[in-house]
Amino acid sequence: MKYLTFSALLLLGAATLFWACNDDEDPCTETTWYEDADGDGLGNPDVSESACEQPDGYVADNSDTDDAGDTTSSAGSTPTAAFDDFNSDAVSVSFDGDEITITSNGLPNHTSPYWDSSSDLYIDPVVANADQMSPGTLREGSYTVTVPASPKKAASSSATGLGAIGIAITGAPIFNDEEGPNVALSENVASGFDYAGGHMGPTGYHYHLESSDVEENTILSQDDERLVGILQDGFLLYGRKCNATNAYPTDLDASGGHTSATQHSDGDEFYHYHIINEFYTGSYIILFGGDLQGTPNTIF
Repeated sequence: MKYLTFSALLLLGAATLFWACNDDEDPCTETTWYEDADGDGLGNPDVSESACEQPDGYVADNSDTDDAGDTTSSAGSTPTAAFDDFNSDAVSVSFDGDEITITSNGLPNHTSPYWDSSSDLYIDPVVANADQMSPGTLREGSYTVTVPASPKKAASSSATGLGAIGIAITGAPIFNDEEGPNVALSENVASGFDYAGGHMGPTGYHYHLESSDVEENTILSQDDERLVGILQDGFLLYGRKCNATNAYPTDLDASGGHTSATQHSDGDEFYHYHIINEFYTGSYIILFGGDLQGTPNTIF
């Protein structure tokens, strides 16, 4: 009797152990994951590992053929020499560890028919159709944005919104290609812009377009490699040409960005935007009409 009891207990214990082991070991189907060193959501087909759960820094996609190259561009620091080009009468720049804060009063250092007629910078319309000019005159504003000193590409791009998406070297804010919620900038509206590619709006004077090739334009990028400004994701925006080649870059992404040295980087390559060398509407070229490739920071 004791033998039977012991045997029954032994069988019960073995069954319990078997069930416990089965409960702890769920079926696992391993997946191949690919390294995403640059954080753009695309994986390197040459660097992978198999695991049941997604490892940190790895993705299921394997279509990134230049993962290492993008890492360099994403990690590149913004050259501080670029800020020497900003209008010091309107723009102040401060550096705090790994962050840069840009503050502007919005008052550009060039002539415009949008200045009050009493201003030394007022001129009669050179390019603007006076009948299409926006009402109002240039006035002081306030724009501040804090960006990383070493901006990185985000895992996914971000659409720009209404309002300021960047600050130009003149101090005026940069806007995108819309005139209102889901209302694209029209040729008719653009005909009222000054030679700087700007006009007045509810929040003040701002740019949408590349400047015009007129003798009055002495400081703004026009079909060249000059710096235009900085966008809210921390990446710099340059003119249509690339300083490294003195030609229109042929390797731009959908946002007009690529990695190269510029006149400010002392030979170091970093990711930045260019005005895309395409007409947006009529004879007008937009400053920036794509998605931001970095993480947008609020301009307030």
